Amino acid sequence: MRILYGVQGTGNGHLSRARVMAKALMKQDIEVDFLFSGRKPDQFFDMECFGDYRVQAGMTFATHSGRVNVPQTVRQNLSLSLFKDIKALDLSCYDLVLNDFEPVSAWAARRQGVPSIGISHQAALTHPVPKLGSTWFNEMLLNNFAPVDVALGCHWHHFGFPILPPFVEVDASPFEHAHQILVYLPFEDADVIARFLSHFSDYQFLVYHSQQPKGQVAEHIKWHGFNRDGFKQHLASCGGVIGNAGFELASEALTLGKKLLVKPLIGQFEQLSNVAALQLLAAADSMMSLDVNVVKRWLKTASPNPIAYPQVGDALVKWIDGGDWHDSQPLCKELWSQVTLPDTWR
Repeated sequence: MRILYGVQGTGNGHLSRARVMAKALMKQDIEVDFLFSGRKPDQFFDMECFGDYRVQAGMTFATHSGRVNVPQTVRQNLSLSLFKDIKALDLSCYDLVLNDFEPVSAWAARRQGVPSIGISHQAALTHPVPKLGSTWFNEMLLNNFAPVDVALGCHWHHFGFPILPPFVEVDASPFEHAHQILVYLPFEDADVIARFLSHFSDYQFLVYHSQQPKGQVAEHIKWHGFNRDGFKQHLASCGGVIGNAGFELASEALTLGKKLLVKPLIGQFEQLSNVAALQLLAAADSMMSLDVNVVKRWLKTASPNPIAYPQVGDALVKWIDGGDWHDSQPLCKELWSQVTLPDTWR
């Protein structure tokens, strides 16, 4: 079997899931090529596991100061290049297209009649799971941004639907530094983050951000450009995480038993819905703006027990290799039977 795997490059969550799947596909000796879109080629990093991958422009969101910039998003995505890329992508040598919310490969598969399977958190939102900010436009986007024949969603809880557990690959640390807090707020201005965290000098903040602050940074704030290995080490040993409401970072925090405070990207339906789910499960605290009082209260809270999610990638690849792609119920049931969820989640 030869597979094309299309991955949305906006944010690092889709890439983290693709890394898990790349290892699982390699174990089964399945031939796979990777296609990424939504990010400029020079903005991808730690991509060795994907081999000779290719990059297309695709579609993405434009953001400013922690919010989706709708006019700019529309302007930068109104391009004939997307349609040209879809038309030019030749899938004649592939038996299957795997897709993680990537529009070029999804629409090319539909256009050429190649079977396609979607693996994404967005697919879970097509079920009546907790949501916030749902509109007809968001529902249309979920169903038509990257359409597939079979959609497999993943979420922190199955909510009674055929949904997969998260794809998580983390290493626990034998030591935890309770007063070290990992901060990942990629959509916020660097100087705004530095000024905000200056209020909490009793804690050390390990900030990962693509930009360096222009102003002075307090001594208790340690600033890092994004480095995947360093980020994973700090995630494993920190006492808590302040992040956006992306799915993968929250999944990793839950798996490691880290207390979590999320600030969603305002105007981004998926992140707002993640906040709704986390609040329903009492799995995280949230703030819609950088709020000093919320952080003060959160810093004093205890860490939760870790959740041992199973190796979803390995089980999913075996299911794909089996060929019965229109019956995912047994796969989902088997994976969730391996998870002990907190009593308050039941």
